[in-house]
Amino acid sequence: MTLPTRLRTQAGISEGDLVEAAFRRGRIVLTPTLAGDRSKFSNADDDYTPEQRRVIDARLAESAEDLKRGRTFGPFNTAEEMIASMKAQLKKRSAVKKAKTSR
Repeated sequence: MTLPTRLRTQAGISEGDLVEAAFRRGRIVLTPTLAGDRSKFSNADDDYTPEQRRVIDARLAESAEDLKRGRTFGPFNTAEEMIASMKAQLKKRSAVKKAKTSR
């Protein structure tokens, strides 16, 4: 069965999720279900060593701090706006790099 995206979003159901269907009081009721015990599936903690996890967590914390302090670019309305911003930043970095090497 295919549900419209709007309905899936409202119900918290992603495309491909399993649901249980029941007929109640003249209506079909869909309820999300799990495909077994999720604790048996691997997760990110199983895929990384503790050292790798520390590095990832540190980088995520740094990114969150950048967002908090407003050190971001955008939002952009089009891909062209984003590309123009990236090119401008590259020009600035190149100019700074040239100034440092000419000293």
